[in-house]
Amino acid sequence: MDARYNPPAIESKWQAHWRELGLDRTPELTAESRKFYALSMFPYPSGSLHMGHVRNYTITDVIARHKRMQGYAVLHPMGWDAFGLPAENAAIDRGIPPAKWTYQNIAQMRDQLQRLGLSYDWEREITTCAPDYYKWTQWLFLQFFKAGLAYQKEAPVNWDPVDQTVLANEQVDAEGRSWRSGALVEKRLLKQWFLKITAYADQLLADLEKLSGWPERVLTMQENWIGQSVGARVVFKTETGEELPVFTTRPDTLWGATFMVLAPEHPLVEKLTTPEQEVAVKAYRAEAAARSEIERSAEDREKTGVWTGSYAINPVNQERIPIWIADYVLMGYGTGAIMAVPAHDQRDFEFARQFGLPIKLVVQPPQGGVTSAEDLQAAWTGEGVLINSGPLDGIPVGKGPGQSVERAIAWLEEQGLGERQVNYRLRDWLISRQRYWGCPIPIIHCPHCGIVPVPEEDLPVLLPEDVELTGRGGSPLAQLEDWVKVKCPACGADARRETDTMDTFICSSWYFLRFSDPRNDREIFRKDLVNAWLPVDQYVGGIEHAILHLLYARFFTKVLRDLGLLNFDEPFSRLLTQGMVQARTYYNPNKSGKDRWIPTALVKDPNDPRDPETGEPLQVIYATMSKSKGNGVDPEEVLANYGADTARMFILFKAPPEKDLEWDDADVEGQFRFLNRVWRQVYDFVSRGGGTASLQAKVEAGSLTKAERDLRRAVHTAIKEVSEDLEEYQFNTAIAELMKLSNALAEAGIPDSPVYAEGIRTLVLLLAPFAPHIAEELWQALGGTDSVHRQSWPSYDPAALVADTVTIVVQVNGKLRGSFEAPADVTPEEQERLALQSEAAQKYLQGATPKKVVVVPKKLVNVVV
Repeated sequence: MDARYNPPAIESKWQAHWRELGLDRTPELTAESRKFYALSMFPYPSGSLHMGHVRNYTITDVIARHKRMQGYAVLHPMGWDAFGLPAENAAIDRGIPPAKWTYQNIAQMRDQLQRLGLSYDWEREITTCAPDYYKWTQWLFLQFFKAGLAYQKEAPVNWDPVDQTVLANEQVDAEGRSWRSGALVEKRLLKQWFLKITAYADQLLADLEKLSGWPERVLTMQENWIGQSVGARVVFKTETGEELPVFTTRPDTLWGATFMVLAPEHPLVEKLTTPEQEVAVKAYRAEAAARSEIERSAEDREKTGVWTGSYAINPVNQERIPIWIADYVLMGYGTGAIMAVPAHDQRDFEFARQFGLPIKLVVQPPQGGVTSAEDLQAAWTGEGVLINSGPLDGIPVGKGPGQSVERAIAWLEEQGLGERQVNYRLRDWLISRQRYWGCPIPIIHCPHCGIVPVPEEDLPVLLPEDVELTGRGGSPLAQLEDWVKVKCPACGADARRETDTMDTFICSSWYFLRFSDPRNDREIFRKDLVNAWLPVDQYVGGIEHAILHLLYARFFTKVLRDLGLLNFDEPFSRLLTQGMVQARTYYNPNKSGKDRWIPTALVKDPNDPRDPETGEPLQVIYATMSKSKGNGVDPEEVLANYGADTARMFILFKAPPEKDLEWDDADVEGQFRFLNRVWRQVYDFVSRGGGTASLQAKVEAGSLTKAERDLRRAVHTAIKEVSEDLEEYQFNTAIAELMKLSNALAEAGIPDSPVYAEGIRTLVLLLAPFAPHIAEELWQALGGTDSVHRQSWPSYDPAALVADTVTIVVQVNGKLRGSFEAPADVTPEEQERLALQSEAAQKYLQGATPKKVVVVPKKLVNVVV
């Protein structure tokens, strides 16, 4: 028996044994099963794990292992979000087919995950770029299409005029240039596919109330992204009779509208532009097309715009107001047209000041000093009463019953000038990508039949393999005539395949459902299985997915529920967003851009860090690990030096899971020392003949010595505290309790007692979810015949937690002078007698009778002399 802790040897041994045993295989659910579905957000197969991955997956693994020991039937799967742009870029840069690059990376990352001792059911592994998965992604698209939830329309894209290709937003730099050609990116209209997520906006918003197990921060982010606003739809008419509908949340300020602003892309711009303004409008539209929506929406940008030369009529007062175009109005939000009320909207105020447009006060602020628009230094957006507003004069401003907004909507509806409307910031989901490495959209375009879905029996529409990727020209699939040309399934005429592929978020919007039945080749999943395992009980992932991925997954769940495939409303009952992993990071404040970051490997003396090129002193901060900062810690190094169990223990102990974690080599070493200590404690016990006795030890509570009672209290306190911490995912304090138990065993001085044997056994069981390999090795050393991970989670004895004695504090004239131990059931009279006999009291009384004695039962005695 080797009494030396050798992580590489024991970890590889037990990982192989667990695979042979099928230890982590998902059990079949029965009527008696208590199910638990633990899931980490699956990774993109970039080729190597980083510490953020390690943290995410370790957290979920501890939860899964603990639940198994509690008797739950646990589903804990893993897969790969494998489509996407990086594989296509790798193919262009290195000449490697995307599929080959992706599967090589998956093999490498799977090996890393297995060496971390993560208890995945690898028999359920899924890969989104595999035809047996994306067949069902395509099938889902067809269900959305049949339900009227998938449609095609023109939408703007980023167009590289040099490479003649569409760019993702991520491929456009801060200056609006292509990442590859450096060309100034243009906006072009292309036919694109959309999913109608707006049809579910109200449900997505209302059902946030059901997500009591989600962080408040994430719920707020989703609520803001959906962005419900209540207001009115009002139609302005141009002098030539064109209608310009607007949506406004402040219909009470209509009388203050002094101009209108259209988005540069608005379809009526050309018609409304007079000949005198044609050159200026055309130039401005070209400038706006080159800017991103984020840039156009920035609050601090100087306002720009051009008058069209036309006028509209304000419907509430018949005033003639000019129509402008400006890039701060977006075609994708609302109607692409706004009424501008500069006195009471800051962007409109700045625009009016910039171009000398009239400002009209229609809300009288409650405090003095503002009697007209000339008195305004900024737009007034606060409380007040309506003025200069015809029938609404004198009404208090607000959205409540009887206040200005509700009264304005009622008046507009009475007059037939407008109607109440609920709008959402949420836009329909553009899913088209002019890329190769994605899921093909199963649609055929026929010159006679129009848009025709691929018959379900012809799925999957396979990605062709003989494709040349250059990053130039249109969609790579569009260039493959043999693949594109096809017969129409409806009429048999010559037709063409859809050459767009789907946004990769589609693949991750339903993968958690497929894990319930991943090998089913007849249907997307069996309804009984998906409805038995789902919803996911615990989902773990980064806060960066708080909006898009989680919102899309919720959307898909609701659509599939309405299609009769699911019987639940929400996919994830409980969500944990783990914090980032940070490390010491060095930067030179005298440099700018990427050059300011100095990789940790180049810093010779951490106590006196200097720029290796200039010798200048460096600043030190803790920042999220990243390649660009050169501050990452390679998990491979940690595994090689300390083993997976130490890496897991450090990750879990250093910070609560939702907080950022600061990497510290000294703390890693500390966890390694702790595991070595537990190793020695168990082997010392075994060497004295403990072994199997610890598994069979029976503790007779009624005949224990004080030392045994104290140790047993420590053992059962550890069980209670670790169990409660695990339920709340406070892994750091749970590990602290394991350390306390180890200390209590070391200090007890009763190594031959059955209580000590119980403590050793308990320590190994409690350690198992956190450090699974060393726990398995030590369990075997103690004589365990089955896996430690198949043992029942220990339960504590409440009677063992009751203290035999209490510590009584002795005060003399209110000052602490000493303490003594008393029986736990001591009476106040006996407590006073023992206190007066104590050495501390006798020293100050010196034989005299105290004036007064104050007794706080079982806590303190204050002697007044």
